[in-house]
Amino acid sequence: LSSLHLKEEKIKPDANGAVVKADDNVEKTEDEEKEDRAAQSLLNKLIRSNLVDTTNQVEVLQRDPTSPLYSVKSFEELRLKPQLLQGVYAMGFNRPSKIQENALPMMLAEPPQNLIAQSQSGTGKTAAFVLAMLSRVEPGNKYPQCLCLSPTYELALQTGKVIEQMGKFYPELKLAYAVRGNKLERGQKISEQIVIGTPGTVLDWCSKLKFIDPKKIKVFVLDEADVMIATQGHQDQSIRIQRMLPKDCQMLLFSATFEDSVWKFAQKVVPDPNIIKLKREEETLDTIKQYYVLCNNRDEKFQALCNIYGAITIAQAMIFCHTRKTAGWLAAELSKEGHQVALLSGEMMVEQRAAVIERFREGKEKVLVTTNVCARGIDVEQVSVVINFDLPVDKDGNPDNETYLHRIGRTGRFGKRGLAINMVDSKHSMNILNRIQEHFNKKINKLDTDDLDEIEKITN
Repeated sequence: LSSLHLKEEKIKPDANGAVVKADDNVEKTEDEEKEDRAAQSLLNKLIRSNLVDTTNQVEVLQRDPTSPLYSVKSFEELRLKPQLLQGVYAMGFNRPSKIQENALPMMLAEPPQNLIAQSQSGTGKTAAFVLAMLSRVEPGNKYPQCLCLSPTYELALQTGKVIEQMGKFYPELKLAYAVRGNKLERGQKISEQIVIGTPGTVLDWCSKLKFIDPKKIKVFVLDEADVMIATQGHQDQSIRIQRMLPKDCQMLLFSATFEDSVWKFAQKVVPDPNIIKLKREEETLDTIKQYYVLCNNRDEKFQALCNIYGAITIAQAMIFCHTRKTAGWLAAELSKEGHQVALLSGEMMVEQRAAVIERFREGKEKVLVTTNVCARGIDVEQVSVVINFDLPVDKDGNPDNETYLHRIGRTGRFGKRGLAINMVDSKHSMNILNRIQEHFNKKINKLDTDDLDEIEKITN
């Protein structure tokens, strides 16, 4: 993946090898840095070495509520072709994940059923729809039978990897990538049974160039629908592709989030669907001790951080800043003091971010300095301290309670004790903190010297 860049920007490494953009003197808040959902999704795929162990409940809404609801606890129950079962086990899946337990029987049912499914990154959804595509293919027919749309070239490649891994004991099955740059001769027909690509190129291959006969497609997968909708033009192209497909084509749509725009889109392209939703895990603050530290300015906040540092370096800590400029300054100051610090910043390419997270996960750096945009959805189990160098506020300067919960929820995971420290440097930020306390109905205590022993106990 080293040659893949989501953003073609002029970047240069600084003296420490960190990558910074030439024009990075402009201070940007996170709202101005539009969150790149495709980059976030790719990052999650690169850093997830195993499935997320979620306790979320699965909610299933069936198209036909009278038909029995099947779920499976083992892959054998699905009566897969032996070479596919072999592929599943070779990938390290021993038993189906929560989303797979319910989705696979629906996707493999006869006659085929349509499905809209919501599941977070790392729950095994890609493997589930790949298994459905591989199961429906007739290997003797040398033309496209399954079509999968991805929002970006890089995400298409990641799904392609899963297809190749799962189908490795099924050599008759072939895969083609319908992505920009993959040039074919005009008038040529594709013999590969599975095509994965981005909406614009797939639309060209189906209509203008006639490489694919859409009337022969049996399974149509729309992956990462929320990312797709956030990308200019993809929604319209996807709908145009769907309208060319036969009436009995199986439609499978997956999305991590289900905002109104995603629902409207899903209902346009997936007729009479079964729906699977993953109920959101309630993050609890009960296992997390919360404190605040009073300071007068940024330098005092840094000094306070250094005083606490002795205790926090025992464990791994994440420090959140509001802008990438502050994050860069803080990481540089901590490095000057001789501390091992990792910086996660928005202008890094996805592969570089993945490498930083991997180093942090392996414990090579004990402290990760970051902004919200980069840290969304990243789980590092051994984080036991979160420091809000800047309190989270929305674009209007009001407390961002959801982000606060999300940030401090990086610690105290899986029932372990955790610690959150908030840096307060003005009357305004004290007001923000008070409103956060009221919202969660949880008292946040002032950090005193006596509490440092308590911190050491938590972080040990």
